Amino acid sequence: MPELPEVETMVRGIRPHVTGRTIRRFAECPNTCKPISVIPPLRRLQKRLVDQSFIAVRRLGKRVVLDLSDGSSLVIEPRMTGLVLLDDPPDIDHLRLKWELNGSGDYDSLCFWDRRGLGTVRLFEPEQLQSHLGPGKLGTDALEMTISRWVEECSKSRREIKVLLLDQKIVAGIGNLYASEILHCAAINPTAEAGSVTPSGLERLAEAVQTVLSMAIEYEGSTLGDGTYRTALNKHGRYQNHHRAYMREGQACLMCQKGKIVRIVQAQRSTFFCPRCQKKRG
Repeated sequence: MPELPEVETMVRGIRPHVTGRTIRRFAECPNTCKPISVIPPLRRLQKRLVDQSFIAVRRLGKRVVLDLSDGSSLVIEPRMTGLVLLDDPPDIDHLRLKWELNGSGDYDSLCFWDRRGLGTVRLFEPEQLQSHLGPGKLGTDALEMTISRWVEECSKSRREIKVLLLDQKIVAGIGNLYASEILHCAAINPTAEAGSVTPSGLERLAEAVQTVLSMAIEYEGSTLGDGTYRTALNKHGRYQNHHRAYMREGQACLMCQKGKIVRIVQAQRSTFFCPRCQKKRG
């Protein structure tokens, strides 16, 4: 579930507490869960990480990137249920990895917790990071998309606009939840062909991306009914209280006050929108 706002919240939460700190110990946490993907294998990764320092913490799309003092980068991809935490995890049964840190600070460790075990942890050398997650592999970050980039990407596509928003090679960071929220805010029908969206519609789209994602970051992401997503300090996000479309099937539209939110399926994912506000043009 973690998308750009949730991952950005994780990054901002851990950055002041781990930057400049040295890894004293790195270990897999005891559990009976199916192992997550760790590359290179754990013992080799332990040798590489111990005594290295975190020199920077940043986000790359939906990934947490921890840059190390030897020039390599540790990339954590939370995927559906992964969390990067400083404080107590939701439970210890799904605690996967733990980095113990030297140096003074409010927190002495960094943890990766993952209920479903779909997350990945991988060490990249600089050239590997570029070849795997650089231009051509990962699209422009959603917060950096300009109106001209939206025009360029949408004008040449016949895919439905919602499906295009989910393509990480086109725009990085937007997932299913925020795609519905963005399109509702922009009053664009999710089934509209991307190339058919009018110039004014693309302007609304560009603005909605900034508005929705920035507000979601301000409220530290969305914690849904299963309670899985937590901030780096194991707190609930609060943006779910401001959802206008996602998971509001059958409820009155908060924009027009007349239509009702409906649910459809696109690319095997649920889409929520208001047929009255988001009429399909043409």
